[in-house]
Order: sequence, then structure tokens, then C-alpha cells
Amino acid sequence: MYRILASRTPALIRFGIQLPQQSIAKLYICPQNIVVPLRKHPRLPFGGSLAALLHSFAPQHDSVPAGENTLSAASAPPPPPPPDSPSNSSRSSPLIEAAIAALAGVVVIFVGGVIYVSWYKAHVLHKIAIAFEPGADPALILANHGVSNGNLHQNKTENILEKSEVSEESLAWVDSVRREEQAVIDSIMHGKEHGHYFLIMGPKGVGKGTMILDAMRKVDADGIAICEAHGDLEVFRSRLGRALNYEYNEDSQTGLFQRRDPREVNPSDTPGGPRLDIERALNKLEKVALWFAPKRGRPLVLVINNIQVFNNNEESQRLLIQLQQRAESWAESGIVTMVFSTDDFWPYPLLKRIGNRLQVISIYDLNPTESLLALRHLRIASMGKSEPEPILREALNIAGGRLSILNRIARSQDLLSYANNLLSCEKGWILSQLGLIPNCDDDVMDEQKVCTSAWTLLAELVKEYREAEKDAIATGGVAPLPAISYYKARQIMTRADFLERLDTMNVISIDTQHMIRPDSMVILRAVIEVVEEEGFDEMLNGVKARIDEIESLHRTAELTWKASSSGDLLRVYVEKKPPPKQ
Repeated sequence: MYRILASRTPALIRFGIQLPQQSIAKLYICPQNIVVPLRKHPRLPFGGSLAALLHSFAPQHDSVPAGENTLSAASAPPPPPPPDSPSNSSRSSPLIEAAIAALAGVVVIFVGGVIYVSWYKAHVLHKIAIAFEPGADPALILANHGVSNGNLHQNKTENILEKSEVSEESLAWVDSVRREEQAVIDSIMHGKEHGHYFLIMGPKGVGKGTMILDAMRKVDADGIAICEAHGDLEVFRSRLGRALNYEYNEDSQTGLFQRRDPREVNPSDTPGGPRLDIERALNKLEKVALWFAPKRGRPLVLVINNIQVFNNNEESQRLLIQLQQRAESWAESGIVTMVFSTDDFWPYPLLKRIGNRLQVISIYDLNPTESLLALRHLRIASMGKSEPEPILREALNIAGGRLSILNRIARSQDLLSYANNLLSCEKGWILSQLGLIPNCDDDVMDEQKVCTSAWTLLAELVKEYREAEKDAIATGGVAPLPAISYYKARQIMTRADFLERLDTMNVISIDTQHMIRPDSMVILRAVIEVVEEEGFDEMLNGVKARIDEIESLHRTAELTWKASSSGDLLRVYVEKKPPPKQ
């Protein structure tokens, strides 16, 4: 046993731990008195033993206690064998072992990553296929929520029917008075329409969404997905992913080994934005449809509902064209049928530009006979009683054939009171949006231009309705909503750009035949009350004159001249020449 005095304790401890060998010597390191077992190393670079190395580190002035021998060269072990000896050939270099271990780790990670990416891509397609399985659509699940409450309501209606004096035939308006558009929509939702995509147009509350959901419910949304549009494209991107059960690779673990998406760093400066993610989602849907449609023998159906809520700007128009391009190619191949629905007119001219396979379905209000049956059915189903037919007809004279309005009136305690209250609310709303301001200031001149043009058109619609009403009274019928062609409305208003604005405000509605009507019978009744008030024509003409006066002042140039002395004179000469002869 040797006691060696050393001052480089970390180096000695490191050598003592990492260099195993057979011979063991105990090393006492001053001044900590730490005992560390050390082994002699056979292959030191300098050819000596570990003990000699430790002895070289010891200071010369340290004393050695009596009774113990110091480390000497005589006690050194024999030199290590030459490099080409058998013992060295069987032992590899640590660097080579580390390189092999690192390479093996990289290979394992690479192979595992390839397997994970392949599995994840297949898993994404499988998830999208699940979205088109029966009963998997989130919109239908939400619509069917509370089925037990619906069954209780149906049982309550049947009990009311048994106790009431109304015949069952009068309640079966849904089956006996069935819209012809419902059959077409059923055929589309069931995948029987090939080679086309569709645009469903109609005013708000006319029943477009209800007919779509009813058609989906009949087949339990088998092969159907529906997505609600939104003005914010990021929100629409999320809704489309929810409808397709696609998460845009946000649930993938490969992001640990990938660079960050530039759009996440600064999405405002990156072209494309959410439309690129929507394009990726449509690519995945196309792969699923290519496998899904031949297997089931019918195309998938993708519904984009309420596309009028897209902003009528360049970005939203690009998105609509992007969706339409997919709809065209999918309709040609017969793998996906896309259905768009809108309340407003502006998407129709945009889609019509390249719409080779586009078919448009227009939805209107119920006719008077259907409205009467519908109101009676809804009244008995909700209140358990049926008013006399004159009261129902008087309520319909205000409400018209709009299903959403009929549903609200039927659930009220008093039909006529609720209908009149609804009329007063619509009148107040339209006056707040399009009210005329006599002697208006130039700050509101642009707003008053819209108001005067709108009331000029609405007054013409009232005249058309009064003439049709006289003919209907003579024949014992009911006058429908008046209609004016788009071409004639441009001449009446003298500002064609205001028509789309009034359509967006739900004051008027424009159909595919380019006929302009009041948005509903309630709006028409409110407009009639305003137009037929005493002094309305004088007010309208006065506001128009005030607008002309303000515009004339804006076009007038004022010339100011200041005399340099009291005797200066200014002579202005104006000469009007006749126009040159042609």
C-alpha cells in the first residue's frame, strides 16, 4: 500500500474511477484524507504505470510518514504490449463504439419516425372517413339533441289531437302539402344526383336549413357533412376541420422534429393564410372520397351553409372560387357533391362566372293554401287549440308564408296581437335603418342617398302590390308579394350599387330570375304603412332636393378678389356658347 501526496485531486479521482485493472492500491489524498481505490492502467500514453503518474503529481516538499514506502520506479509494472498484439486487436476504440451507438440511435429514430408518419397519414384519412359514417355529423347530433323531449312533444301532440275536434287530415300538412324542392333536396342528400353541385337560394327564414337537416335525418347523415360559413376565415377553417374530423396536423407529434411553420411566426405577412389549410383539408377529403365513393356506389355530400356571411371582399371571393373549383372537379368525377346555401344574392353572380355544372334551387314562401295548413298544424301542435279560419287568415295577411314567422306566431298566446306587435317592430327597424332626414346636413348626405333610393324603390313596390291586390280581390284570391325586374329597379333607383346593400339588410330579396321583391310580407306591410302616411311624398321629394342642393354647393367654386385700393374695379364677363353641331 502506497501513500502519495498529490495536489490535483479532481484529476486523480477521475483516473481512479475510470481506469480499471487487477492490482489495487489505496491512495490517501491530502489534506481531505479521501481514500479512493485506484487500479493500474496497462496502457498509459507515456508507457508508465498509474502509480508513477500519481507520483509525478506529488509535491517534493511534502513529508512521508515513517514506516511506509514511497512509490518508486522499481515497483512499476512491465510496459504494455505493442499495439499489434492479440490483446489490443480484440479491443475496439471508444470513439468507434460511441459512433456506432450514435448511428444506431439515429437509425432507430429515423425508422420510428417513418413508421409514425405513415401511420399518422393513414390515421388522418381514417378519421375523415369516420366523419361521413351514419350519425357522425356534429350538426345532426346537435339538431337531434333532446330526442326524448321531441318524443314527449309528439306524444303530447297526439293526445291533443285525440281531444280536439280538428281532423287528423288537417294536421298532416307536412306529408300532404309537400314542397317540390324538398324532394330535390332529399335526392341530393341521399347521393342520387351525380355530375352537379348546387346553390340553394332563398330569403332568410324560408326553410332552407330545415329542409337540409330533414333530408340528412332521413339517412342519418350517411355520407354527409355540413359546415356553417363564417366571415372570419380562421373560424371557418376551424369549422370545416370539425365537420371533416380533421385537425390540420395540430395533433401530430412530428412537430418535435420539424421547423416551425412560417405562418405561425407572422401569419399576417404570409400569403394564403387559412385558405392554404382549407386547401389541405380538401386534398385529404379528395383522397377519402376516391376510396369511399366507389365502395358505396354514390358520392359524398359536403354542405357549406349560409355562405352569405362571408364578407363580400376579395379574400372571401377567392375562397368561394377555390371551393367552386373543387366542386366542379368533384362533380365531374362523381366523388363529392357540394351544396351551397345563401340568403343573399351576391354569391350567385360570382359562382355563375365559372359555373359549368352549377344548378340553382330557389326557395320561396309558402302559398296561401300551404300557409293556412301550416299555421293550423303549428298552432295545434304548440297550444292544443285551433282558432277560427278568419282569425288565421287575418294573421296570415300580416305574416305571409314565411315559415320562421309562422312558427313564432303559432306559439304565441294571441295570434293577432303578436302579429301586430311583430309588424310594429319591423316598422321601427326599417325606419331606424332607412329613415328620411329633412334638411339634412352634408355629413349624412351619403346615407340619405341610400335612403331616398331605397324608399323610391319601395314606393314603386307598394304601387305594384296595390294593383295586384285589386285584381286578387276581384277574383277572390290573395295578392302575392310584388316583384320588379332588376333592370327596372336600376332605372328607378338610379344607383344600382344600392341594391345589393338592401339585399344584405334583408329589406329586399333577389332571386335567380333577377326579380326584386320585399324580403317578407311583414316588411311589405311595414313599408305600406310608411309610404301611405300623409306627407310622405313631400318629405321624400324634399330630401332629394336637399341632396341636390348640397351636391350643387360642393360643385360650386367661389372666386374671391380683394381690391388693392378703393378705386379698383373688377369686371367679370361670362359667355355661354351653344354646343357644337354634330
